[in-house]
Amino acid sequence: MNKPYMWILEVRPGYEEEYKKRHDEIWPEMIELIQEAGMRNYSIFRHGLNLYGYFETDDLDRMISILNNSEVNKRWGEYMTPIMKIEVDSEINFPFLLPLQWHLD
Repeated sequence: MNKPYMWILEVRPGYEEEYKKRHDEIWPEMIELIQEAGMRNYSIFRHGLNLYGYFETDDLDRMISILNNSEVNKRWGEYMTPIMKIEVDSEINFPFLLPLQWHLD
């Protein structure tokens, strides 16, 4: 059963359009990796400089492990880091996940 998760990151001021452009042109190998890692229903929303990433997965630890051990993800991170402020939760080596407060199906 897929469980919902959400992360929050920031775009650096002045790079909002570049962030959108890079995701409009996301590398096919990055899409394949996301799918292989078991991320489903993945969306990123932006409000001002704040980015909210929503996704579902049935095995968060496996998903993070696959992403963190991928050369493609490493290259994508290096590509995106100059235009983003990225804070990583050192306990899981992944962006901070927001705690679910309420849900309605």
